[in-house]
Amino acid sequence: MADPTPPTLPSELPVLSLRRTVAFPLTLQPLAVNRPVSIESVNRALGADRLILLLLQRSDTDDPSPDDLHRVGTVAVIRQMVKSGEGINIIIEGLARVRADSVTRTGTSMRARITPLPETVTRTIEVDAHVRRIQELIEKALSLAAGLSEELRGVVMTIEDPLRLAYVLATLLDVKPADKQAILEENDVLRKLEAIATALTREVSLLELKGKIESQAQQEMTAAQRQYYLRQQMKAIQQELGEGEGAELGELRTRIADAHLPEPIHAAAMREVDRLARMGPASPEYQMLRTYLDWLLDVPWGVTTPDRLDPVEARRVLDEDHYDLDKVKERIVEYLAVRKLKGDMKGPILCFVGPPGVGKTSLGQSIARAMARTFVRLSLGGVRDEADIRGHRRTYIGAMPGRILQGIKRAEARDPVFMLDEIDKISVGYQGDPAAALLEVLDPAQNHTFRDHYLEVPVDLSRVLFISTSNQLGTIHPALLDRMEIIALSGYTEEEKAHIARTYLLPRQTGEHGLPGGALEVTDAALRLVIVEYTREAGVRNLERQLGAICRKVAARLATRPAGDPPAPATVVDRADVDDYLGPARFRKEVAFRTSRPGVATGVAWTETGGDVLFIEATLLPGGNQNIILTGQLGTVMQESARAAVSHLRARAEELGISPEFLAKHDLHVHVPAGAIPKDGPSAGVTIATAILSAARNRPVRQDVAMTGEITLSGLVLPVGGIREKALAARRVGVKTFILPALNAPDLEELPEDIRRDMTFVPVETLNEVITVAIPDGETVHTSESERAAMHARSVR
Repeated sequence: MADPTPPTLPSELPVLSLRRTVAFPLTLQPLAVNRPVSIESVNRALGADRLILLLLQRSDTDDPSPDDLHRVGTVAVIRQMVKSGEGINIIIEGLARVRADSVTRTGTSMRARITPLPETVTRTIEVDAHVRRIQELIEKALSLAAGLSEELRGVVMTIEDPLRLAYVLATLLDVKPADKQAILEENDVLRKLEAIATALTREVSLLELKGKIESQAQQEMTAAQRQYYLRQQMKAIQQELGEGEGAELGELRTRIADAHLPEPIHAAAMREVDRLARMGPASPEYQMLRTYLDWLLDVPWGVTTPDRLDPVEARRVLDEDHYDLDKVKERIVEYLAVRKLKGDMKGPILCFVGPPGVGKTSLGQSIARAMARTFVRLSLGGVRDEADIRGHRRTYIGAMPGRILQGIKRAEARDPVFMLDEIDKISVGYQGDPAAALLEVLDPAQNHTFRDHYLEVPVDLSRVLFISTSNQLGTIHPALLDRMEIIALSGYTEEEKAHIARTYLLPRQTGEHGLPGGALEVTDAALRLVIVEYTREAGVRNLERQLGAICRKVAARLATRPAGDPPAPATVVDRADVDDYLGPARFRKEVAFRTSRPGVATGVAWTETGGDVLFIEATLLPGGNQNIILTGQLGTVMQESARAAVSHLRARAEELGISPEFLAKHDLHVHVPAGAIPKDGPSAGVTIATAILSAARNRPVRQDVAMTGEITLSGLVLPVGGIREKALAARRVGVKTFILPALNAPDLEELPEDIRRDMTFVPVETLNEVITVAIPDGETVHTSESERAAMHARSVR
């Protein structure tokens, strides 16, 4: 019978030299590691694949050289590591027997190049006879050694593999290291079994002699008396060594008494301390229980931060750190006002939704500063394991609490401002759904008794102010979304960006680049040029990078000036100087160029990064057969919008001033540029219809008009989302007239006053009204007098 396929081993491994013991394949064995060269080898193994080569020393030297080591050893994997006072304790599992072809030492590190020595077992009559003889000897030895556990009998007697039986017994038997090494190096399994049988026979003889001596000297002792006697001895030994109840366990009991824990937590802590007192430090569970108690005592059960319940001061701090964002600031001020009137109010669960760079994460820090609380941030991007939220159960090696409880511990208070960053980036893995685990955390009706799998005691999270951030809501679990109060943070206007850059970004960048006060001055014209032609974003993250690039170049000039020169005058960056610092402009206003031909209409879209402009192109191809070609990576919904627009135009062709047969001998091609970017959604329906009508009439769309809205087969314009972001995007590219669904007119109240002043907003109900504004010249569109009057009344300047 052949061995199971041995594991694939690397060609070179770190070496751990052993004194007075031999490690065997197919066995588990604890080792105490104290010497520097040995600790270095263990650390190198733990830092890689946890594999290590175990070789017996020929001598008992403390500092072995490669020549002091045997060449046949065992490759093992480190299963567990626990630090102790003088070194580390590890548990290894032997994997395979190998030969060390060469051993080298560099400083305190030894490594060896290895060749596997596979072993094959053939079950012959001789092998079976030796196995049976060994089992009989084991039975006899276990019957003589009354103190050994019956579990050991079950483990040894159920081993069927002769090779594993030989290695397990070689590990357990009191045999000289040289004899154990001989068993390891022996290639014939029959001879290995013979050596084990000889050692067992000697052990049985010793046990028989020991039994005779003890029976003459000892009186019979009950099991309870024996355990009491051994425990008393163990306590006496520990007290002599300074390791008993008076030291470590006494310190734990003092910490528990001083912590003023809630009653359930106190009971759980005392129960675990009593268990710890019944164990020896060498017990595998000892360190696990000690770590658990440390975590239990490190959680700030009764520690709270005295809140600053002054709404006026809180608003001042928020205004100092962030410009605009009035909705968020008002919500925090309202919460503090209610807390001031009603002291036991639970913390709200807020969710900031907005494009990148608008200040969601830094706003959480400002809220913590305004409330005088500790700020904790947990990034959820890419988290796919439920245990990251709820922790691992203590039965697992290396178990620890979840990241929620770890954050509470870092905060050193039970009421921090806890930010769950990028909550929309959570993913589901085979380990569970983290979003489902967050349901209890973010539910004010449940989170006062949150249970972490590691601690398994109720933890009160009701005093925590949870704030989550997200770029979009579509990927958040619906039940999780229902538990949060959504606060939308839209993009900034050019004026707001200029104010933020002047007040916050530029002073911060000059300080980070070591520029003295007054060394750099950026004019308003230059700042506006950087905003318009070097960034195109909803937030200000890229704007700060561009200002940082200007500061770096100014810092480089100052640092390269000769030492004896007088102080340099302030550097003034004007509009004409921007390209010297940042290079050619990256963005140009291209609406007029793109829409100068018939068949092109300007639409606007909402994305995760804010609003964006789309130029939708349509053209008629002669000689076709009424085919509709849609290109530009359009999603299913957007394709259906295009087909609905075509159907409406064909049904009402005469009213719209085009031939009903405009597709009879033509193919229609609709294309949305930036073909590498997927696009979807119904809000481009009106823009697609306008582009097709422009192509059919051979008349261009007005260059200063952008539009959004879903179209129906009857020509109605239905409402869409993201009006603020779309309006900001349209204004960035120079659009002056913005067409939107009439049912979205209330959304215009959220727009800044300067946008409503600079642009004309035309709410429409039908496609006829869109065409009247977008393609005013040429054939008359049959719009009723009442429709024209209503459209004029709805127009907002």
